[in-house]
Amino acid sequence: MILSIVIPAHNEEGSIRETVENLEACLTEHGIPREIIVVNDHSTDGTAAVLSDLATAHESVRWIDNTRYPGGFGYAVRTGLEDFRGDAACIVMADSSDDPADVVVYYQKLEEGYDCVFGSRFTPKSRVSNYPVHKLVLNRIANLFIRMLFCLSLNDTTNAFKCYHRRVIEGVQPILSCHFNLTVELPLKAVVRGFKYTVVPINWYGRKSGVSKLKIKEMGSRYLFIVLYVLLEKWLSRGDYRLQKEEGQQRIQSRCASPARTKTGALLPVPSTSSPGISVSLTLAAVTPRAA
Repeated sequence: MILSIVIPAHNEEGSIRETVENLEACLTEHGIPREIIVVNDHSTDGTAAVLSDLATAHESVRWIDNTRYPGGFGYAVRTGLEDFRGDAACIVMADSSDDPADVVVYYQKLEEGYDCVFGSRFTPKSRVSNYPVHKLVLNRIANLFIRMLFCLSLNDTTNAFKCYHRRVIEGVQPILSCHFNLTVELPLKAVVRGFKYTVVPINWYGRKSGVSKLKIKEMGSRYLFIVLYVLLEKWLSRGDYRLQKEEGQQRIQSRCASPARTKTGALLPVPSTSSPGISVSLTLAAVTPRAA
């Protein structure tokens, strides 16, 4: 299984190099086939120059500009999810707040057969440092609200750092969120639509450089909109969008061919979008079975 790391980056000149190089070192050490995609989300600093250096230095790293949408965290993630080539996608923050070792755990859980892996920063085994107090209070209130509405065991739905098999990304379409509310849309849709998930403890570290892009005053109503949207789907859609048991039982048992990669696990370039074979490749990826 090839893992795609999707990193949205807006004005992260001071953080993105450390984030990518730490991920690259950790995933190389554990022999995980991968690609690391950084989405440059309309940055006005030197982020693009740093990304060019990283792509030159590491064959598994590539970067793309968000030219399809306006600026915004959700738009940047959607750009990456529309472009990733692996069997699964892991969303990682650009500010080095996420622990690369947890990406390895995510990968291993997907290999066990889960469709999604959700991390929680709020378990006895988690380690959190430099979390702003006001954001922590709002986080716990928001997550309690979501847990009560959806009867979830997950207590950190709002965290962006999660991992999804390709079939989940296909199964939660259409994605509506433009901003940080995407962090709740993806996991809630995955749960409501019947995908198999597990929750693992993770670590989180406050950013060392740059400023947070999350604007709480602007996000409150957007989070509420997405939560209520998915809740209405759960209550009123009568399972129209839910993964059917029969569908899960009839998944192909043998794996579809994976994209070609080098000995280090880096993905080789895919054909251009004008190639007649590209639609076949995407169709096969959409029905890739559960990991053994």
